[in-house]
Amino acid sequence: MTDQTSNSAEPPAAEPQSWLNRNVFAFGATSLLADLCYETATTVLPALLVVVGAPPFALGLMEGLADALSSFVKMAAGWYSDLLPRRKPFVVFGYGVTAVSIGLIGLVTLWPIILLLRVAAWIGKGARGPARNAMLTASVPPADKGKAFGFHRAGDTIGAIIGPLVAAALIGRFGADGATSAEPYQWVMLATLVPGLASAAVVAIFVTEPRRGPSKPRQFWESLAALPPRYRRWLVAIGVFGAGDFSHTLLILGAINALTPTRGFVEATQIGAVLFSVRNIAAAVAAFPVGAVSDRIGRQGLLFATYLLGAIVVAAFGVVVTFDHAGLPLLTLLFVGAGIVNAAQEALEGAAASDLVPDHTLHGTAFGLLGAVNGVGDFISSVIVGALWTIAPEIGFGYAAIMMFLGAGLLLRVAGNEAEANS
Repeated sequence: MTDQTSNSAEPPAAEPQSWLNRNVFAFGATSLLADLCYETATTVLPALLVVVGAPPFALGLMEGLADALSSFVKMAAGWYSDLLPRRKPFVVFGYGVTAVSIGLIGLVTLWPIILLLRVAAWIGKGARGPARNAMLTASVPPADKGKAFGFHRAGDTIGAIIGPLVAAALIGRFGADGATSAEPYQWVMLATLVPGLASAAVVAIFVTEPRRGPSKPRQFWESLAALPPRYRRWLVAIGVFGAGDFSHTLLILGAINALTPTRGFVEATQIGAVLFSVRNIAAAVAAFPVGAVSDRIGRQGLLFATYLLGAIVVAAFGVVVTFDHAGLPLLTLLFVGAGIVNAAQEALEGAAASDLVPDHTLHGTAFGLLGAVNGVGDFISSVIVGALWTIAPEIGFGYAAIMMFLGAGLLLRVAGNEAEANS
């Protein structure tokens, strides 16, 4: 099989000598700071909405609208970043928009304005993602992309672990008075400006990017059509898996349902929160090793194993909630499995996308389309699993497990066809 890394479409800049260079370290630090900002805000947002008198549907509307718009922004922003001589200003701008939008929530008490700011924050997040991934790919030797994406994902997850703890400490510091005053939660939102703006500053100061020169002008649909057919086939498998890959916050609800008969609702809720932290810790620990291993043995087989593990974990949750109780060791094991799946999926998909699209002038478009497919999958899975949950939780988990198994099977088939074609 021809070595794709020698393709003449690779950037003309000199190949980096080390994978853990200043750019990779800076992007990891940026991701940690950015997720610290997001997760701190996300932790207090539900309580803030309650005290400002938002209706019950407001949070769901906010999350769904923000995720949907962010997904489509990723696709357009990725294409646009391919046309720019430099992606770095675009990335800095995206991080800055997100930080400022989240921080401004601390100055308002009308929930429709909070909704608009939350959506603006996620649009900024979607805009800079594909360009950042393209820059990360260009910052390391082709043989080390898995390590770079794993390191970046680990920083992201560490921020997600610290964020809720920071939120809890700040609420105590600012003196939350039950659920009667918005002021403590607003102070927390304003405080997120510190890590949020710092994430943009790290990129601006420490990331270096060689000037690429203007790329060949392409219309949006022309860029999509120029992506390799094998990449588009691969995205079908990603999309099918994503249609079952619901938000892992639903796992907390599943754990609460399973533990309540033996622990009581309050204790079960507390344990559910701790289990989700365990999930995030497992994700942080697994991200880099998975990425590093993929550099040695290949990514598609590991991604298949990741998808298969995801389906098994979700199916096991379905069994647990069917019987309405489970031991804490089993639930801990399932949350650890969910964390490993989350970390491996994000690290491997990003690196695999750059493998499948060797033309660096299409990397922004490729990462943008991947983000859009994942976003649409998240939306579909959250809506369907949430709707089925109202009938019976085990039906929702069953649907998710089936879609994940189908996605894993399609991925294996695509990889097998590629191996046959190249043999």
